[in-house]
Amino acid sequence: MAENIEKVKCLIIGSGPAGYTAAVYAARANLDPILYTGSEPGGQLMITTDVENYPGYPEGIMGPQMMDDFRKQAERFGTDIRYEMITKVDFTGPIHKAWTEAGAEIHADTIVISTGASAKWLGLESEQQLMNKGVSACAVCDGFFYRGKEVAVVGGGDTAAEEALYLSKLCPQVHLLVRRDEMRASAIMQERVLKTENIIVHWNTETKEIQGDDSVESVKVFNNKTNEESVIDVKGFFVAIGHKPNTDIFKDWIDLDDTGYIITKGKSTQTNREGVFASGDAQDNIYRQAVTAAGTGCMAALDAERYLTEKGII
Repeated sequence: MAENIEKVKCLIIGSGPAGYTAAVYAARANLDPILYTGSEPGGQLMITTDVENYPGYPEGIMGPQMMDDFRKQAERFGTDIRYEMITKVDFTGPIHKAWTEAGAEIHADTIVISTGASAKWLGLESEQQLMNKGVSACAVCDGFFYRGKEVAVVGGGDTAAEEALYLSKLCPQVHLLVRRDEMRASAIMQERVLKTENIIVHWNTETKEIQGDDSVESVKVFNNKTNEESVIDVKGFFVAIGHKPNTDIFKDWIDLDDTGYIITKGKSTQTNREGVFASGDAQDNIYRQAVTAAGTGCMAALDAERYLTEKGII
């Protein structure tokens, strides 16, 4: 084997709760894992402020601090963490190949994919300025902070409907901003939204600007049917126009669903390629929580260990 090829038992692609948890379990099982963090070490939690729904942190914790704790724990057991991206893979044979952005080639007996998913944003300057200051892409994560306050949700699909319904239990009024004159959400979700008294649906409505200095104060919207602008007073603004799984480099090698999420077999993390396992938001388009991502990271490492044992590699 060429000198510039690195051979490993377990390669973890991506960080965040799934990747770091997989690393903890793989390292403790003596799989000597190497973890490539990708372009955003720590994943979406690095742009999250207060995390209050992860068990074990009774006072809550800042997202970046929590990910730093995860990283330190993975390193404590010997995980080799590398701050670089994997840009290409080849899953043709039993030995799985991956290449880094610097051109290094890695041959791995098992691979755990934990590349996550990225929230889609509207692309407004004010949206970025008020991120974590009233602008969020996760009602389950952040809705608690807006109890008793009016909020807005933008989107017309099932995700937006679910976010609006969740927030309606916490907030006196939820403004659902739908760009068209109909929703893309399933019939049952639309029915639930329309039956909920404190959800106001604003049809044909586009967001022009989220207003506020250090926190969200209101949102300026435009009705594309009447060509009228108006301002809605809200304290929270939730973007629910979907997520994009970070799985593009795997599309030629493993089975993905119509929206790019990795398909796993049954209750396992096994993909359609032997020895390749998927965890976290790259394969979860339903829950998308730090605690569920960590759980599947654990599962992926255990699945990898079993696979290596069955093959007689360890």
